[in-house]
Amino acid sequence: MRVIAKSTLREFWEKHSDCEQQLKSWYQEASRANWRNSNEIKTEYPSASILQDNRIVFNIKGNNYRLIIRINFAYQMIWIRFVGTHSEYDKIDANKI
Repeated sequence: MRVIAKSTLREFWEKHSDCEQQLKSWYQEASRANWRNSNEIKTEYPSASILQDNRIVFNIKGNNYRLIIRINFAYQMIWIRFVGTHSEYDKIDANKI
């Protein structure tokens, strides 16, 4: 999968260094993945939440942080839509961001 954009993750872990390794690991796993549907993601990440419009929420570092992506399975593309703390996540609409 092609992940757009790693710089979003990098900017976040530069401010929150305690999640750097987890975000790097997620990026590497997602880049190597060949997911064809959200069920395949749930198999690999059971705690991920599947939302509408091909959005998926990942818990990062024991649910201290949240990562929202939007995925296009046909084109094998992932867009980082949001990465933030749990409290920041509570303030947004994950289905629309």
